Amino acid sequence: MRPLDGCLVLDFSTLLPGPLATLLLAEAGAEVVKIERPGVDDMPSLAELNRGKKRLVVDLKRPDDRQRLQPLLARADVLVEQFRPGVMARLGLGYDAVSRINPKVIYCSITGYGQHGPRSGAAGHDLNYIAETGLLSQSMGTPSSPVIPPALLADIAGGSYPAVINILLALRDRDRTGGGRHLDVSMTDNLFPLMHGRSVVTGGSPRYRLYQTKDGRMLAVGALEQKFWDAFCDVVNLDPALRDDSRDPPATASRVSEIVASETADMWRQRIAGRDCCCSVVATLDEARRDPHFVTRGIFPSPASALAVPLDAAFRR
Repeated sequence: MRPLDGCLVLDFSTLLPGPLATLLLAEAGAEVVKIERPGVDDMPSLAELNRGKKRLVVDLKRPDDRQRLQPLLARADVLVEQFRPGVMARLGLGYDAVSRINPKVIYCSITGYGQHGPRSGAAGHDLNYIAETGLLSQSMGTPSSPVIPPALLADIAGGSYPAVINILLALRDRDRTGGGRHLDVSMTDNLFPLMHGRSVVTGGSPRYRLYQTKDGRMLAVGALEQKFWDAFCDVVNLDPALRDDSRDPPATASRVSEIVASETADMWRQRIAGRDCCCSVVATLDEARRDPHFVTRGIFPSPASALAVPLDAAFRR
């Protein structure tokens, strides 16, 4: 038995936040039915998010199609949607309408800005959300050389994971009270906790920084605690006068940069091997996929497991 065996989840979401959340629920045993619009396919790069889910094609603008959803709505444990506030209500599928036929439903709405507020109806994507919360300003490079983050921070850390956590909490609460609820998951709201301690972890300390190697690779140093910093200083043989980085952080960082730049990434990889100093050579994605640790952990699924299966061919147009 998996924890969510017997739990029915209706997934009205697209792109990343909602589909990743429902994938996590599916992997915990939930039966996830993905509601798709006719003739609209997810981005190919996101197809793996559909593994283990059933697929139902429904034109939500057609009353007869919406009517056919009623049996599923009546027995669903969880509904996940990612439209702008008000869209599901206009389709007759808002929380008030669904909860009238299914008072126990956990109805999770994932949006950029939440269900209310001056910006609640605005369009946006991950880059907008991290820009407007100030997160992007912490590590966006310079105007002449801007840096776009390599991960969708708002979608995943602000959307998918908070959605799953709150769905599970709501299901646990339903076990106690018997009632459902409407969850308002705002990706922008959930970004602010990510900026805790930002002065230290955004380049303000020599202990938490990227340093370029002789061959153009990068060394990621995260030696925040004193014991790790001491170990790192030993690895790079930093001058004793610069090891107290509180005296002149720029001078310490500058000297570390010079030392790291004097050797190749492979040489640093050998020097840090077995040393408890919170230091890593920045890997490419291909290197990470071949890393013995991640291979052993079984992180990457086989392509065949990413396929969704049709639920009812009669719904297809």
